[in-house]
Amino acid sequence: MTMHVLRVAVLAALLAIGSFFLLVGTVGLLRLPDVYNRMHATSKATTLGAASLFLAGTVYFGPEGPGLVSLVGIVFLFLTAPTGAHVISRAAHKMGVPFYGRADWPDDERERS
Repeated sequence: MTMHVLRVAVLAALLAIGSFFLLVGTVGLLRLPDVYNRMHATSKATTLGAASLFLAGTVYFGPEGPGLVSLVGIVFLFLTAPTGAHVISRAAHKMGVPFYGRADWPDDERERS
């Protein structure tokens, strides 16, 4: 009985944490001023949110079957989300999308000197 209550509490906490981070990522996507800030907010926050939901799937189903698929999903997410965010920012920079404010691309300083 106690393990069941503990499992449900962990599951509820993971679902709440995942939902919170997904909400933060969505608000960042809607409210931030340029593609670079939006990309940063969505890649960081939604990765944590989705990983929490995947981990909740592992807690619910156990470490075998669908739970193992959830663990593989976490690994895939942590490998692909930073790469995707980097590619989006490089593509935006090469297309000439300006930064909001006074920020510069790191390579621009080396090219000037």
